[in-house]
Amino acid sequence: MNTSTVRTDELMPMTEIQIQQVRDFVGTLDSKSQTYWDMVAIGDELARDLHITPELVILYADAVEDYNPWYEGWRMNTWKIEGESPFGPAIVPPLLASHFVLSVQFDHTKPFAIGSIHTFHDSELIEPIPVGATVRITTRAIDKFIKRERRYVRHEVHVTDVGDGRLYLRETRDILSL
Repeated sequence: MNTSTVRTDELMPMTEIQIQQVRDFVGTLDSKSQTYWDMVAIGDELARDLHITPELVILYADAVEDYNPWYEGWRMNTWKIEGESPFGPAIVPPLLASHFVLSVQFDHTKPFAIGSIHTFHDSELIEPIPVGATVRITTRAIDKFIKRERRYVRHEVHVTDVGDGRLYLRETRDILSL
């Protein structure tokens, strides 16, 4: 490799086009982006629906190595089955829906928010979510505060059934913003 060639991380080989795309993206962060603190107002609410398929449950449970027969709403060559758990049909791993909250909190219609860190998380599991349910994840900014000269945005999260409005999960989350 000659010295005029752009060097990249050896573990992440990139084409010249990819290198330029990354540089363009990084270059726009300062000019087009705001901090999370600046982007969010108290009372802002965002929501998205999520259909929790047996495939999604399998991918999540495998990723977190949580192999529990209660989550099995599938069988090889049959695929979707009711499954069983002490609650009736197969259920969703308890924190799977929580995993998707960040995809709701950050408004994809706005420029990328720079410098935010998830610093606090308190979950209350109300009842198990059945595999195959469609849930609505709603997040609302409920407070902005400064602690030790750092800015935080607090969110209240509800995960409910789209069909009957039943509450499955309630959370409080804090995001530190630069």
